[in-house]
Amino acid sequence: MIRILLADDHEIVRSGIKLLIENEPDMQVISETSSGADAVREAVEKKPDIVIMDLNMPDKNGFIATKQIKEQLATEETKVIILTMHDEREYISRAIKSGISGYVLKSHDVSDLIEAIRIVNSGQAFLDPNATKELIHEYVELTDMKKRHPQLSGREQEIISYLAKGYTNKEVSEKLYLSVKTIESHRANIMRKLNVSARHELVEYAIANDLLILDSYPSKKLEKIK
Repeated sequence: MIRILLADDHEIVRSGIKLLIENEPDMQVISETSSGADAVREAVEKKPDIVIMDLNMPDKNGFIATKQIKEQLATEETKVIILTMHDEREYISRAIKSGISGYVLKSHDVSDLIEAIRIVNSGQAFLDPNATKELIHEYVELTDMKKRHPQLSGREQEIISYLAKGYTNKEVSEKLYLSVKTIESHRANIMRKLNVSARHELVEYAIANDLLILDSYPSKKLEKIK
């Protein structure tokens, strides 16, 4: 029996998903939550096989809740499937970095979720076709960027893109799950490689070299998810 935890702040949505799941003979909803904080607490306590997680939730968004679940259940087999309306590349990228095993869109057929649960429970990953397409686009863009900016590593290109968009070192560290000291070190290396000494020069370089088009990385519009 696949034991499932539902985390969504809309009761009607949870009820519909629960009904769908419990029509399957090999699946059982063992708990429901309406906030990210409760999702982490319930996951740690009950150790479900699968957590179905929305991104937009009070207390902690789905990115943070997923990361904390994976950290606290590092030796367990609990896996997280994001079920969301967001199909933008930046959301998908950030979700993957948080440790998900599946990404399903609410706008698609309900059978996709059932398929995702079975695939993820078997130890494989499930990505919505739209998500797969977006990640392919991201790979192509990053490969192209690497060719055009050989002096900067992929990580350095990520960081300069964030800095040029107005993020502080601390904010970049939170986005990339790195320490502030690591970001500061990367920033110093970037400035050394580019032979610049001020932030505005980094911004000018990013604009002149199309590094700001790397919208596959989370931008400040993601801050609306609290």
